[in-house]
Amino acid sequence: MQLKIMPKKKHFSAGRVPLILFLCQMISALDVPLDSKLLGDLVQPPTITQQSPKDYIIDPRENIVIQCEAKGKPPPSFSWTRNGTHFDIDKDPLVTMKPGSGTLVINIMSEGKAETYEGVYQCTARNERGAAISNNIVVRPSRSPLWTKERLESIILHNGQSLVLPCRPPIGLPPAIIFWMDNSFQRLPQSERVSQGLNGDLYFSNVLPEDTREDYICYARFNHTQTIQQKQPISLKVISVDELNDTIAANLSDTEFYGAKPGKERPPTFLTPQGTESRKEELRGNVLSLECIAEGLPTPIIYWIKEDGTLPVNRTFYQNFKKTLQITQVSEADSGNYQCIAKNTLGAVHHTISVTVKAAPYWISAPQNLVLSPGENGTLICRANGNPKPRIGWLTNGVPVEIAPDDPSRKIDGDTIIFSNVQERSSAVYQCNASNEYGYLLANAFVNVLAEPPRILTSANILYQVIANRPALLDCAFFGSPLPTIEWFKGTKGSALHEDIYVLHDNGTLEIPVAQKDSTGTYTCVARNKLGMAKNEVHLEIKDPTRIIKQPEYAVVQRGSKVSFECKVKHDDTLIPTIMWLKDNGELPNDERFSVDKDHLVVTDVSDDDGGMYTCAANTTLDSVSASAVLRVVAPTPTPAPIYDVPNPPFDLELTNQLDKGVQLSWTPGDDNNSPITKFIIEYEDAMHEAGIWHHQTEVSGTQTTAQLTLSPYVNYSFRVMAENSIGRSVPSEASEQYLTKAAEPDQNPTAVEGLGTEPDNLVITWKPLNGFESNGPGLQYKVSWRQKDGDDEWTSVVVANVSKYIVSGTPTFVPYLIKVQALNDVGFAPEPAAVMGHSGEDLPMVAPGNVRVNVVNSTLAEVHWDPVPLKSVRGHLQGYRIYYWKAQSSSKRNRRHIEKKILTFQGNKTHGMLPGLQPYSHYVLNVRVVNGKGEGPASTDRGFHTPEGVPSAPSSLKIVNPTLDSLTLEWDPPSHPNGVLTEYTLRYQPINSTHELGPLVDLKIPANKTRWTLNHLNFSTRYKFYFYAQTSVGSGSQITEEAITTVDEAGILPPDVGAGKAMASRQVDIATQGWFIGLMCAVALLILILLIVCFIRRNKGGKYPVKEKEDAHADPEIQPMKEDDGTFGEYSDAEDHKPLKKGSRTPSDRTVKKEDSDDSLVDYGEGVNGQFNEDGSFIGQYSGKKEKEPAEGNESSEAPSPVNAMNSFV
Repeated sequence: MQLKIMPKKKHFSAGRVPLILFLCQMISALDVPLDSKLLGDLVQPPTITQQSPKDYIIDPRENIVIQCEAKGKPPPSFSWTRNGTHFDIDKDPLVTMKPGSGTLVINIMSEGKAETYEGVYQCTARNERGAAISNNIVVRPSRSPLWTKERLESIILHNGQSLVLPCRPPIGLPPAIIFWMDNSFQRLPQSERVSQGLNGDLYFSNVLPEDTREDYICYARFNHTQTIQQKQPISLKVISVDELNDTIAANLSDTEFYGAKPGKERPPTFLTPQGTESRKEELRGNVLSLECIAEGLPTPIIYWIKEDGTLPVNRTFYQNFKKTLQITQVSEADSGNYQCIAKNTLGAVHHTISVTVKAAPYWISAPQNLVLSPGENGTLICRANGNPKPRIGWLTNGVPVEIAPDDPSRKIDGDTIIFSNVQERSSAVYQCNASNEYGYLLANAFVNVLAEPPRILTSANILYQVIANRPALLDCAFFGSPLPTIEWFKGTKGSALHEDIYVLHDNGTLEIPVAQKDSTGTYTCVARNKLGMAKNEVHLEIKDPTRIIKQPEYAVVQRGSKVSFECKVKHDDTLIPTIMWLKDNGELPNDERFSVDKDHLVVTDVSDDDGGMYTCAANTTLDSVSASAVLRVVAPTPTPAPIYDVPNPPFDLELTNQLDKGVQLSWTPGDDNNSPITKFIIEYEDAMHEAGIWHHQTEVSGTQTTAQLTLSPYVNYSFRVMAENSIGRSVPSEASEQYLTKAAEPDQNPTAVEGLGTEPDNLVITWKPLNGFESNGPGLQYKVSWRQKDGDDEWTSVVVANVSKYIVSGTPTFVPYLIKVQALNDVGFAPEPAAVMGHSGEDLPMVAPGNVRVNVVNSTLAEVHWDPVPLKSVRGHLQGYRIYYWKAQSSSKRNRRHIEKKILTFQGNKTHGMLPGLQPYSHYVLNVRVVNGKGEGPASTDRGFHTPEGVPSAPSSLKIVNPTLDSLTLEWDPPSHPNGVLTEYTLRYQPINSTHELGPLVDLKIPANKTRWTLNHLNFSTRYKFYFYAQTSVGSGSQITEEAITTVDEAGILPPDVGAGKAMASRQVDIATQGWFIGLMCAVALLILILLIVCFIRRNKGGKYPVKEKEDAHADPEIQPMKEDDGTFGEYSDAEDHKPLKKGSRTPSDRTVKKEDSDDSLVDYGEGVNGQFNEDGSFIGQYSGKKEKEPAEGNESSEAPSPVNAMNSFV
């Protein structure tokens, strides 16, 4: 059996209260409530609720109060023992017990001494159900003894020596707190050099002259009695070495000094602890304090390490200038060797402290109260740990269980007591005692055997009010034995609430994690066990949250002007908010310039002190909100021009009138920024199906602030609004709260439904599925139905998941089917869809077309006819007929060629077709096949036919070879496509005169077996144009043309198909070969020869031709030649190498003149190849600036012969 009793509470935390289950349905930490109105007839064993500490140190100046409080039903009676024997309080007039309590009051204020009542006390609380006992309470009076009288000698040290000033305080209870002060009660300064040890002594690592004083006083403070005891002052004098020598000379003995060695620099040594190793023992949970204080000069620095680990990060602290290491909440894991290191510039010293952590007993699992029904089973478990391991002992009603009355339902097994088949007499209080040498633990746990039907302890008809979108906690404190089960119901006919939406806590509380408006209503808590049932009703109201829909805004105002902050609050109609304005988180100044009017705070005649943060706080009984804005006060400035901009976004979006397929959206417009708002654009987001994507919903005019929206089922809507003015559109508002519309059956079916087979024995049904928005609810599926169109079969249906294809197998080949695809979801079906027609899979046609006939129309065209195949044999959609045809054999050459089949397809149910592009005089073969969606059927029987002769193609080539003065020879290749039997060639030609006029046309027939022909008796030096073609019996073919010239040499031959430009080149060459031109050139050569002879004669008579002398005599700068490189005047130079024209420096065009050749030449003055003469015979080039560039060595001119070239050839 389990029992649960929960006190009435108004609110619970959101977390679940853990329930600890032990063997046999035991439950922990249970109490029977003592509310007499609810459970006045229930009994409960005693429970100690309050007691004095185990180690109880009292103030001897006050009355002694030893506490012992307990509860139980009926109320328990109390008794005490002192030092293990009964303490009869009636016999001591100074001892009284508080009424209704076990607390003892010992009146020692009037008479008596506290020491008289020292001892170990224990309280027992007893009623008819058992007895509970307290801890052993050790009562001792506090002590603050005085220091013993002692004579303290003055201490004289020289500079740098170490020193320990002992304190040795008297032993008090509790121990005293030690500190050092002077006569003025000022604490003595401490540092790394001077510090107080844990034992209270004052340590000097080395003394300095400034340490000299006569009032080193150790104080002991006893907090319990609030007294301070003082030790006799100690005098210290520190002198330098020189002062020390002077003092010795003044009759002082060395033995009167505190130490004989002078204060030299030295490495560290430890003042405490002594030696290199020590041990320390501490109890678990205490503070471990380790101390190392060293002397040395210079002053040592202390470091700490743990040899076998690291110091705990969050529990390690250093005190007393790192001379004390403290570890809080010490545990067994902190045992080990700790090393302190003292270091200065002269060396280092180490000390190892071996730490052992022991532990007084501590609970692992303390025994818990048991409330059982008669006949049930239960267990008490008492588990503790410590170092050493504690011993576990059991008592029942304060008596060791070994000598207690026997109980057949009880069995003890070490740290566990097992109860089976308990009866009412099994009720008792059990004590578990866990002890070791460092302490003990004592715990009471009762076993209470009750049989009680369920009871609801929460008051009936409590009204809970909760803000929307916050958690709601509905209490149901209950009691019963056995432990009742709890169920919650909403409304009068509602089903039990489950944890998919609600949270059912173990203490009976119902939690609604996010309360919504529809959470409002009456909730019933029902508690049941085998003895009965109890229920209770509570009521829940959900309130709209308080919101500030118009917040105060940051303001910058001029000094002396007025500012207004607006704070518009929207709240639940049943909650009355209180509006409060604050300045800088404090009250508004008490100034008449500050006025609060409804939603506004107005400040007039603003001053600099008015700047700051203003906060509007709205509070209701259930919630509170606030908003702040900063006011900045500035000096007056000119009024700025208005700023025109897009509107600020709307805000405070709210959804009301929420229906299944509609909702009303309202909003507050933002600032229009000096341009009126013309319209609002509303968009929605479907967080369930397309999160993050916003869609256009509707638009309303700029004067509206609400819109009635039509919604689709099963969509998680969020809305946002944008404002638009003449400047543009605002940024979107913040999204509204989400609104999930209720699911409904789909209102449309999939589209694009088709039925096509991919195999001869299947039917593939496809469709375009609905999207999430169109599904209207969860569990979207499709009902796929089909039947043969021409049969009487019933519809076959199958429901498939949200896919887009279903394959029907085992269908006959190419049969029409009627198909339907209907959408459905968890709510229902979409409207009945219309049927569409599809076909099962196609197979290849079975029959070839018959009666294939060919009608040859002409040499390149034939018409084919065939009979159609039966439609049933097509076994699919008839796509047409396909003709395969190929050229089998040439009629002219009678040899087999490569077979290249051609294909022509004729769409539909045609029975004839034309074959164009045939080759004349050829043998063709064809067949016909029927085609469906699967492929081609068998071919018809091959049918051959011949094409008649046609005209041939043009001869493959035509060349004119071996031209002579009056004859031309023609060579050609036959046509590549004779298209029949060649009968002859026809050659037509005509002359072309110098004006490009055509002469008479001559026809010539040439036998078909010829490929060469010579034309004789032609005109010399005459151009002819030739036209050449072949013939068959049908007619003439295409012609090929060519031109050629009769001539004395081969220069007149033109290549085939020469153009007009090349014809012009031919005419230029013709001029050079004319007789008159040859005579003219001879005359020019003769004239040049005569001129050269005359020049030689004149030179031999009168010396050099005076060109150079003329230039020297007539030094005209405009005539002087210029150097090409730098523009300066110089001698005549060659254009290529820019060298001066000196005698003998020129060479002829062939670059072969020897030194012995004549230096006198016209070339020297005529500038090479381009020198010419005037009409009077004078040399033109005598004043020319430079000559034309000579041809490169080894290259000859490619120009036509000219008089100039002829002259150069003579030189």
